Amino acid sequence: MRAAVRERRARGRPGTSNGEADVRAKIAGMAPSDRALAERIHALVKVHAPMLTPRTWYGMPAYANADGHVVCFFRDARKFKTRYATLGFSDEAKLDEGRMWPTDFALTEMTAAEEARIAALVQRAVR
Repeated sequence: MRAAVRERRARGRPGTSNGEADVRAKIAGMAPSDRALAERIHALVKVHAPMLTPRTWYGMPAYANADGHVVCFFRDARKFKTRYATLGFSDEAKLDEGRMWPTDFALTEMTAAEEARIAALVQRAVR
């Protein structure tokens, strides 16, 4: 396997050092409103799910479990030309509720209520 491919696959996985830097660089390049949301989500994930490792995933800030599988991610509004940013959860997240449950959450502003809800979702996703 070529070295460049191995490097891309390794980014942000446990034991690598560039996942945090890559995520912070992606966040820094966002529009101010998206950046503020992404910075708060990044901080919340680090506090409430410290076992998750920051990495980029399809060019988005994401957080992976010990196996390197993405559990949650942030999709900024400007990049995808949408009217709101999104906090999303992959099938690795343990958010199951019966036969149907939400996996993506629109986000336009961060207040204490949204922070509390995100903290609870992230904690539940990794239980």
